[in-house]
Amino acid sequence: MASATAGHGQESAYSAFRLARLRPGDPSRPEITLPDGYVFVPGAKYDVASRAEYYTFVQGPAADGVEVHVRWPDVRVEAVVHMDDRLPIRHDPGDPWAFTFTLPVRNPTIDSLQPTLQIWSHPEVTGSFYWRIEHNDPDRAAGPWTEVAWPANQVQSQIHQLFATEAIWRDSGLLATAAAKGHRWVLMGFETNNTLHPDNPPHWHMSYNAGPDWSSPTNNPHFWIDKDGRNFYNGMDVTGHGRLRYRVGDPAPLYDFSGDANDGRGELVVTITIREDGGLDVDPPGGPRYSMTAGPAGDLVDEVAVRRADRPWLRIRTRDRVHAGLLTANLHDLQEPSRTQQIVHRYDRLTGVLTK
Repeated sequence: MASATAGHGQESAYSAFRLARLRPGDPSRPEITLPDGYVFVPGAKYDVASRAEYYTFVQGPAADGVEVHVRWPDVRVEAVVHMDDRLPIRHDPGDPWAFTFTLPVRNPTIDSLQPTLQIWSHPEVTGSFYWRIEHNDPDRAAGPWTEVAWPANQVQSQIHQLFATEAIWRDSGLLATAAAKGHRWVLMGFETNNTLHPDNPPHWHMSYNAGPDWSSPTNNPHFWIDKDGRNFYNGMDVTGHGRLRYRVGDPAPLYDFSGDANDGRGELVVTITIREDGGLDVDPPGGPRYSMTAGPAGDLVDEVAVRRADRPWLRIRTRDRVHAGLLTANLHDLQEPSRTQQIVHRYDRLTGVLTK
């Protein structure tokens, strides 16, 4: 793999690109030639090969586009991905394994390039709600995920629980209350191919920002999931208080950092408790209680059930077809069957960008 000498006296920037293979195979690395003045960022986490792809990072003078030449013998490349875009490929007519593309080099930090690596979809991003769904494929596993059994059940369960949480937040008024305060709720799962954010062990988040973004004071629960899709631990990072640890049966209160109540953490927003069945009890201050519970099989792998005011309310089953770019969610309303929903999200399977 060729590199070059960095330029001097010019503003330096970063870039990254991901080469998506047409078919998965044994991990390998292509031959890459960068223009003069540009170098590969050193380190194993910046040079990553999996069965489905290869990605790397570049540093050099800021530029709207530099020419990158790739030769990857015996490997067909379907797409070159940078951030949320597929970059045009120019094939070499004299070499079936070689091509060139134009790479923007303008990001100020390596960390800002994470969208290049991870296939994320965003069902909703507003001032009061940031919702991100991670699409995970065992052929794309990287970092610590190459050293453990593939967490298929956890990957499936997290999406059921994200949809259940969104339904609870809307029905309870928690989203509307946060919006009225200028605050924000965040829903996220975990990712399995991003070496900048290894995200291990499997966990998901329902976080509260006492403001419009991550720079605001934050309650950030990390719900760890076991092989049956059950939540068993909540490591909640709280601004000014470090990580607070909660296990089954321990109520975890989230506050809004407004005023001096509750030792300066502000007014109570909601209390979340991990249940014995691995689900969650979600208690808004004024009620009612919402309970995310195990499905008929006794786990949270194939579906989750939700109770409202101790009455059965929803059965939620999702399926993410990552090779087709199709995510479906069935929310069966047990109290008002006419309100049953089937939600369909189609997305670019190599970038996660929603297409419908």
